[in-house]
Amino acid sequence: MSMELHGYKAFNKGLTNRYGKEFKVGETYEISGPLKFGNNGNGFHFCERLEDTLRYFPAMEEEIEIAEVTALGNIEEYADEYYCYYDMFCTDKIRIDRVLDRKEIIEMFLDKNNFRVMRFVQGFKLKPMELDLYKLVYESNICVMDSIAYYQEGDKEVYNRRAKIRKLRKQTNT
Repeated sequence: MSMELHGYKAFNKGLTNRYGKEFKVGETYEISGPLKFGNNGNGFHFCERLEDTLRYFPAMEEEIEIAEVTALGNIEEYADEYYCYYDMFCTDKIRIDRVLDRKEIIEMFLDKNNFRVMRFVQGFKLKPMELDLYKLVYESNICVMDSIAYYQEGDKEVYNRRAKIRKLRKQTNT
């Protein structure tokens, strides 16, 4: 299908992709051949939601860049039902519109639904002040707070403790 679609694309620092190709803001890039999604695919990959790009780049270990992009050519959609990743795309023609700054990325997830925030904190390493902000904003949201504890703070027992609490509540209610 050929159309125009906006989304997000993650890059290594310096706007390079996983294969070392450098991109520039404002430039349009094209490939030839049939589109194919995946590591051995053909085309420029991007996602409708920013947090889904984090699946492909190690933003917990290193600094990455995330750009807003526009697909201008043929587009193939991909979904990974097993891991709940949807609205991922591959195109043969893409324009790099702009790079988002870190503050903008952090603020983008201060008002999203649980699932989107949880996916974001699972894949993007927050700095201490950003972590404090998220804990303040989501202090009454157990799902987000547990994700923060597990993925950001390394508390590998948080879900075990939550299961024990549920078990105790169930025993006292019966």
